[in-house]
Amino acid sequence: MALGLAAALAAMVTIGLYRTLRSAGGHPEITQIVVASRDLSAGVVLTKDDLQLAAWPAGTTLTGYFSKLEGVLNRPLIYPVGAKEPILERNLAMQGSGLGLSVRIPPGMRATSVRSNEVVGVAGFLYPGSRVDVLATFTLPGNADSITQTILQDVEVLTAGEKIEPDPLGKAQTVNVVTLLLAPEDSQKLLLASTQGTIQFVLRNGTDQAKTSVVPTSLNRLVPLPREKEAAPSLPPSESANLPAPAPAPTSVATDSDGLEIIRGNARTVEKF
Repeated sequence: MALGLAAALAAMVTIGLYRTLRSAGGHPEITQIVVASRDLSAGVVLTKDDLQLAAWPAGTTLTGYFSKLEGVLNRPLIYPVGAKEPILERNLAMQGSGLGLSVRIPPGMRATSVRSNEVVGVAGFLYPGSRVDVLATFTLPGNADSITQTILQDVEVLTAGEKIEPDPLGKAQTVNVVTLLLAPEDSQKLLLASTQGTIQFVLRNGTDQAKTSVVPTSLNRLVPLPREKEAAPSLPPSESANLPAPAPAPTSVATDSDGLEIIRGNARTVEKF
């Protein structure tokens, strides 16, 4: 009997200790979540070959994860995902929203492309994700003077050429077309400016989101014209009224061979010789 009681007590202690250790984290609960089976780029529509289930601690906070493959199949990726990285709701576009670049365009925004070159493209250092200001140089109707005006500020570059992801080595490259993410009214401004003159991008710090008021720059402001010769200062009316009128210059007219007619104001005299 004593041995039986001791065995029962030992079993109870063992069970209690096991439960205590488990609740303290000795054996955390495991759940299954959907992860990428390989490196996936943005714009890819997910298939079963791109996904797999992986063990994940149930107590770890992970917002927007999926526990079944069916929840992510046929949905495009908005951002690239690495191998074994969890697939989260924020990484996915809605099913049927499109392919490639279209999944990167938020509702209410537009992707607008303009031609580029080495100068416009900031010497090749424009990458997807860069933030730029857009400047336009053109001539207003009826004005021969050209002006340059900042028409857009803090605009995101969606693509540089055909690339929608930046070069991992940061190499400069000249591209023929740059695509910007714009609101509809800003798309109109950009396209109108591109038909009226030339445009250029100004690269800015990605953390600088401040928008400032910029005054247009004209040739007259860039290279001031020489001032005309200043006229002599005029006296106030009260002072000029008190000054005597200047005497008229004498005018002489010959009257005959024996004398000379001289006129001074209203006076007329004849001098005889």
